[in-house]
Amino acid sequence: MQCPLEMKPRWERRKDARPQELLAAALDLFVERGFASTRLEDVAKRAGVSKGTLYLYFTNKEELFKAVVRDTIVPALGAAEDMIASFEGNSADLLRAVMMAWWENAGATKSSGMIKLVMAESNNFPDIAVFYREEVILRGSGMISGLLERAVAKGEFRPLDVFLTTQILIAPMLMLMLWKHSIGPCEMSQLDPVAFIDSFLTMTLDGLLPRAP
Repeated sequence: MQCPLEMKPRWERRKDARPQELLAAALDLFVERGFASTRLEDVAKRAGVSKGTLYLYFTNKEELFKAVVRDTIVPALGAAEDMIASFEGNSADLLRAVMMAWWENAGATKSSGMIKLVMAESNNFPDIAVFYREEVILRGSGMISGLLERAVAKGEFRPLDVFLTTQILIAPMLMLMLWKHSIGPCEMSQLDPVAFIDSFLTMTLDGLLPRAP
């Protein structure tokens, strides 16, 4: 991501655009401008079509927002759930794999900017906040909680408060995504997200593993 102070959006006119191209244009603008400042006519222009063409696929901006989330973020959740369901190794290795895969499939992509939008504008647009909570936050939290519960049941993690531990594990990932889409790109010394996650997990797993008798 470029420093937002230096960002110069570019687009070119296209004769037509599929829904996927409209979603890509919408994601660009939602991340760059936020929900309130993104206009449907600007999305159409970025995709190189008329506003009327956009309305063939999406009835309003809220429906377009939902489609972007379902197209970019929800699949990453599904991939993580599949990983957990099929994993046969130690829970510590599984937690590390899930967190790293989440960063690769969502955090490191432009879609990670959507969380900044939701946090900044949820008071003014509660409907999109409710939608994001139901489609992303609750599902993601449930996934991590299930992983922790399984690890405790197998004796691979010590007994713990699953709810609180889930929030503790999620918080650094949120910080990384917010940093990436705010002042992070303007910093002279770049924070390496993968190294950050690796260090966080190394420190965290020492606290999750069972105590030696």
